[in-house]
Amino acid sequence: MDDLTVRKATPGDSEFAYLTKRAAFREYVEEVWGWDEEAQRRLHEQRFTAQECRVINLAGIDVGIMAVALGPDCVEVNQLFLLPEHQGQGIGRKCMLLVIDEARQLGLPIRLRVLKVNPRALTFYQRLGFVRTGETDTHVLMERA
Repeated sequence: MDDLTVRKATPGDSEFAYLTKRAAFREYVEEVWGWDEEAQRRLHEQRFTAQECRVINLAGIDVGIMAVALGPDCVEVNQLFLLPEHQGQGIGRKCMLLVIDEARQLGLPIRLRVLKVNPRALTFYQRLGFVRTGETDTHVLMERA
C-alpha cells in the first residue's frame, strides 16, 4: 500500500471529514444516543478546529480522516474513520501502524476509546496490540504500551 498518504487537514477538509464520520460512524451513534444532525455538525466543528485532523489519501483519493493528539504522557487517537467502501482493505491498519511508529519514537503509549456497540473496532484495535484499561457507560478504554 505504497500509495497511501496522510496529510494535515485544512479548513477546506472539514466537510469531507464530517461526511466521512457520518458515513462510517452514524449507525453506532444512533444506537447509543440517537443521531441529531445539527448536534453532530456542531460537535464536528468543535472537534475539527480543536484537534489535529489528518486526511487519509489512497492513490489520490481521500478515503478517511483521523485525529491524533500528542499529550504529555501519551499519544491519543481521537478519531479514525474510513469511508465504508474503503473499509476492510488494510487502510486503517496502515494508518495505525504509522501512529504506533510515531508513539514508539516518542517513547509514549497510545490511548483511545471505542464505543461498546462497535465490536468490529474493538477487535481491530486488539489485533494491533491494544488492551482494555477500563470502561465508561458507553466506551471501552484501550492502551498500547
